[in-house]
Amino acid sequence: MNRPVPLLLLGLLIALPLSLLAGRVWINPFDPHTANAAVILLQLRLPRAVLALCVGAGLGGAGAAMQGYLRNPLADPGLFGIAPGAALGAVLSLWLGAGSVWALPTFALIGAGGAMALLALIAGRDGGVALFTLAGMMIASLAGALMSLAISLSPTPFALSEIVTWLMGALADRSWRDVAIAAPLTLIGLAFLAATGRSLDALTLGEVAARSLGVDPRRLQWLMIAGVGLTVGAGVAVAGIIGFVGLMVPHLVRPFTDRRPGSILLPSALAGGLLLLVADCLCRIMPLAGGELRLGIALSLLGAPFFLALLLRMRKGLV
Repeated sequence: MNRPVPLLLLGLLIALPLSLLAGRVWINPFDPHTANAAVILLQLRLPRAVLALCVGAGLGGAGAAMQGYLRNPLADPGLFGIAPGAALGAVLSLWLGAGSVWALPTFALIGAGGAMALLALIAGRDGGVALFTLAGMMIASLAGALMSLAISLSPTPFALSEIVTWLMGALADRSWRDVAIAAPLTLIGLAFLAATGRSLDALTLGEVAARSLGVDPRRLQWLMIAGVGLTVGAGVAVAGIIGFVGLMVPHLVRPFTDRRPGSILLPSALAGGLLLLVADCLCRIMPLAGGELRLGIALSLLGAPFFLALLLRMRKGLV
C-alpha cells in the first residue's frame, strides 16, 4: 500500500519547476527581456535540481532500507561506514591537490567502494545483523579518524579551506557532469534496494523466521551493501556530506503506509528527492551576507531537533 506515492509525485511536479525559477535572482519565464534566462535555467538550475532529486532519492531509499534491515528506527546511511569512506576519498583528493574535475568524485567513489569491500570482508561470512552493524561502525570511526588526520596535516591553508567547505555538503556550482556521475549509480543502487523489499518484510519476524521463509541472509546482505554503497557513495561523490535525510524521510512517510519495510522504500526515495529539492531551493533564496547557506548545514539544523524529538518519542514508547 503506497498511498503517499501519488501525492509525492504531485509535489515533485510542483516543486521542480518552481525550483528552476527561484534564486537570488528570480526568473520570470514570461518575460522575454530576462537576460540569459535560458542559460541560467538549463546550465545552472536544472542540473542542480536533477542532482537534488538523485541524491535525495538515494539517501531516502538507503535510509528506509537500513532501518528495515537493522530493525532500528535510528539507522542512518552513515552507519554502514560507506558515506564516511566516500568522504575520506574526497578529502584525500583535495589533500593531494588533484587537479582534474573528475578527480574528486572518482576518489569518493573509490572510497565508497573500499568501505563496501571492507564491510563485506569483515561481515560477509556471516549473515548476522549485529556483526554487520558493528563492522559498519568500525569503518565509520576509522574513516572519521583518517579524515581528521588529513585535515590536521593539510599541506596548505587553501586545501584545508576546500576540505572543510566540501564536507559541509552543497549542490552549488554543480553541472550536468555531476548528474552523469550520480544518476546512473543512484538508479542502480535503488534497484538493488528494491530487490530487498520482500526479504526486509520477512526480517521483521526475526532472523530465524526469515530464514524459514526462504530469505538468504548472505544475498540480502550483498544487496544491502551494493544498494547503500552505490546510492550513498554517488551522493557523497557529487554533493559532500548531507546528513539526516535517510533518518528523517522514512519516519515522515511511514505513518501513511502499512509500515512494512518493503512498502516504505519507494515513498522514502520520492520524499528524499522532494525534501532535498525544497531544502536546496530555500538555501538558494535565503538572504545571507556571506553567501549561500550550505545544504548540509541546513539539513543538520533541521535534522538534529527531529532526532531529539524521535528519541523523546522512543522514550515514551511511541515509535
